[in-house]
Amino acid sequence: MASSDVMVDLNQKALRLLQDDASKIEKLIAIQMENLATRKCPLYEEVLDTQMYGFSRAVDFAVRAGLVEDGAGKLLISQLERNLANLYEAMAKKEEA
Repeated sequence: MASSDVMVDLNQKALRLLQDDASKIEKLIAIQMENLATRKCPLYEEVLDTQMYGFSRAVDFAVRAGLVEDGAGKLLISQLERNLANLYEAMAKKEEA
């Protein structure tokens, strides 16, 4: 296997692993959206914040290591952040009602 083939394989594997991690966080967000538990739940907020922080660090590492393109990493993070913002917006609306 040529070195360029190895690098392409590593890039694909890194992106796939990050997408899997993003999917797990998406599931946490989706479950919370279904339940719309109170936003004031510090444990749930802590879990989501910790997951998001860890994911952003993993993406940063993959980008710095040259395993994932910067744009692809930013896209993964921004999608999760957008969904998390939607969750918090829905919770805020529920609390107002």
